[in-house]
Amino acid sequence: MKTKNKENDKVNVITLGCSKNLVDSENIITQLNGNDIKAEHESTEEDANIIVVNTCGFIETAKEESVNTILHYAKLKSEGDIEKLYVTGCLSQRYKDDLEEEIPEVDAFFGTMELPGLLARFNADYKHELIGERKSTTPQHYAYLKISEGCNRTCSFCAIPLMRGKHISKPIEDCVKEARNLARMGVKEIMLIAQELTYYGLDIYKERKLSELLDALCEVEGIEWIRLHYAYPSKFPVEIFDVMARQPKVCNYLDIPLQHASDSVLHRMKRQITQAETRAIITKARETVPEIAIRTTFLVGFPGETQEEFDELVAFVKDMKFERVGVFQYSHEEGTSAFDLKDDITDEIKRDRTDDLMSVQQEISFDKNLKKIGNHYKVLIDRKEGDYFIGRTEFDSPEVDNEVLILAKDNYLRVGDFSTIEITGAEEFDLYGNLIK
Repeated sequence: MKTKNKENDKVNVITLGCSKNLVDSENIITQLNGNDIKAEHESTEEDANIIVVNTCGFIETAKEESVNTILHYAKLKSEGDIEKLYVTGCLSQRYKDDLEEEIPEVDAFFGTMELPGLLARFNADYKHELIGERKSTTPQHYAYLKISEGCNRTCSFCAIPLMRGKHISKPIEDCVKEARNLARMGVKEIMLIAQELTYYGLDIYKERKLSELLDALCEVEGIEWIRLHYAYPSKFPVEIFDVMARQPKVCNYLDIPLQHASDSVLHRMKRQITQAETRAIITKARETVPEIAIRTTFLVGFPGETQEEFDELVAFVKDMKFERVGVFQYSHEEGTSAFDLKDDITDEIKRDRTDDLMSVQQEISFDKNLKKIGNHYKVLIDRKEGDYFIGRTEFDSPEVDNEVLILAKDNYLRVGDFSTIEITGAEEFDLYGNLIK
């Protein structure tokens, strides 16, 4: 059994779920380090005596992964390999009472907004002076910047408001402070994230202020790319496209989860938007920023989704030709208004519709990538893997989008640097290129 001496404690923080959870884990580590407690993110050394699991509770598969991870560390604790086990995050927020009963090995469960309570378990204080001094766990050259917490929307399928609460914007000056700190650490690309990016500012400024925030962030020296994620389409502030067009630091990239294209499904989802309104936003984006890459996600198998409604979605994707598409299968979540509907689409149909839609997108992506052959792009080099350096253009976000593979034996590159690359080959979801000497 490891000692209980605070000076000898070592904490390993395990993150499950999305980039927003990753930022929360980074804040946990920053606060612990600020209290002279050793803490690392997903260390492989296996020398930590305290584990903090930051859970996801969004959909069934994510919940299963979180529970299995907790059980893994609970077993290690029962065998004496670790001393303390704490659980935080969305799953803990949503199912705290059940989890306490079912997994008694866990020393304490904390919700998404209970960082001070977690720190108290370490006899540590929440240090307000560390706000904006977050330690990044991503590669040094890029980081996520969470600009708000929570969500005021009432989408019928989504449990996020149950776990994250109401929307709370981070003031512009605090976002800028954090961006400056990240830039001092060597970060060149920041990705703005939130439960709902386009609602930003309404709660504290009484009007949407994402455009003003972008302009302020563009003034931060050292930041070269600013990327937009999770932009809700209803009442979309189209002036964002004007900022994107005139600010070279703002990537020609938008992640806008549309979820569906059938008006009847959108109505049952409580998305507060129609297909016609969605088309108007995409048209405006492409008119204002002709080179924009639009990433979206769709949800298939929503209760009552007919074949005709699904076919309408497929036709929409074929027509709009999005640069990037992700597809999720509906998960019946208690506490949401859709839970009152019958989950009447079989798992087999959900899988088939997922495959069908991704097959359509695969052809679109391949066609778009073929057209890039011979073009030159500014590429940020993320890593070296095997025989290749691997990077991204401004049209691609880490882990979810296209990557550019550059043969290492023929090209001298450095991770974290920008390079001009000529595209020489293309696949459905990857590009190949060479350095322009």
